[in-house]
Amino acid sequence: MRFLIRPAGMTGTVLIPASKSHTIRALFIAALAEGSSRILNPLDSADGRSALHAVKAMGAKVDVTPDAWLVQGFGGAPQPVTDTIDVGNSGTTARFVLSTAALCDRPVTIVGDASTSSRPMKPLLDSLANLGATVSCSPKGTLPATVSGPIRGGQTAVVGTTSQFLSSLLAHTPLAPNDSVLTLTSLNEKPYVEMTLKWLDDQGIAYEREEYSRFAVKGGQRYHGFDRQIPGDFSSATFFACIGAMPGNEIRLTGLDMTDAQGDKAVFGYLEAMGAEVRHEPGGIVVKGRRLTGAVHDLNATPDALPAMAALAALAEGETRLVNVPQARIKETDRIAVMAAELAKMGVDVEEMPDGLIIRGGRTPKGAVVEGHGDHRIVMSLALLGSRAQGETVIDTAEAVDVTFPNFAELYATCGGHVEMLD
Repeated sequence: MRFLIRPAGMTGTVLIPASKSHTIRALFIAALAEGSSRILNPLDSADGRSALHAVKAMGAKVDVTPDAWLVQGFGGAPQPVTDTIDVGNSGTTARFVLSTAALCDRPVTIVGDASTSSRPMKPLLDSLANLGATVSCSPKGTLPATVSGPIRGGQTAVVGTTSQFLSSLLAHTPLAPNDSVLTLTSLNEKPYVEMTLKWLDDQGIAYEREEYSRFAVKGGQRYHGFDRQIPGDFSSATFFACIGAMPGNEIRLTGLDMTDAQGDKAVFGYLEAMGAEVRHEPGGIVVKGRRLTGAVHDLNATPDALPAMAALAALAEGETRLVNVPQARIKETDRIAVMAAELAKMGVDVEEMPDGLIIRGGRTPKGAVVEGHGDHRIVMSLALLGSRAQGETVIDTAEAVDVTFPNFAELYATCGGHVEMLD
């Protein structure tokens, strides 16, 4: 599917879909738990369904209702119903289910689509092996990977290139019979680890930490059933927040909790730094567009914001630097290289750096035929820039938005955007 975007001013109210990251953590904690759990307002998207498939394949029982997912856990002892689990496009699900497989007493093979199968898994597999699992993977250190356990606990170094390695281990090592010590020399995306730790705190899981360099997790623990409402997704909110920040636009975003641990709530500060008006009101967060100027943004804690911020920077006067985000290269695509290539097609002055982008904005972008690369965040970012381009913008692989934001096009149109879906 392709999006055909024409320029338009946009105003309106947008209910942001549920958090992907919270939904996946909720599903895995519920599956690992003893007893039943109720997950309210889960993200029913491709990534959410990948996680749902994975925990069911590991032996959890899940009843899907219109407003909630009811999960009967397997109490820390997975009973796989299949030898192979396909995680589709969900890298988070892949990293979490690899650790779930390490609790099993027989081998389980994890596979994914072409994008997920290009993402690094070996650092996590090495850590699981140090804790007692038996592991193997493709020669490139990617999926498919086969894991069997059960892990015993122990000590291991953890690579912090992506926070998902550490989050996966933190969620599963409490179920090992012995204590585990996880050490890191560096860590990207720290807010996602804080999100995982909040789930552990709510479950009463015992651990000690030294900032982000060492985590000591007590073994022999258990998770218990829970009822939990999933908050709105700040990563998804970024796209409509950036639309609201465009001069002449105004968007109210609802369904968000500014007290939540999600790192991408920092995007509202980025927008204010560039000149947009941001108001926190009882009914939601309002972003109103004003004259935008370039700024320097350290995106290490918010890598998912890079595509949308790059698109918005094309409209800001002067130079914008998006820096310290090398892990953006190992997401669904190499988002640094991809955004540089696609923005250039639209006439944007953009320079690629090893760890980010330099965008020299202020000129009207031109409509073009661009590639979404099957990456939901690339597609949505090009759509928001297309709303201010001269002429039509056509974006391929637009079906990718289903990964996290299935009703993106509908809400885009409700706010006055001109979008057509082409076969």
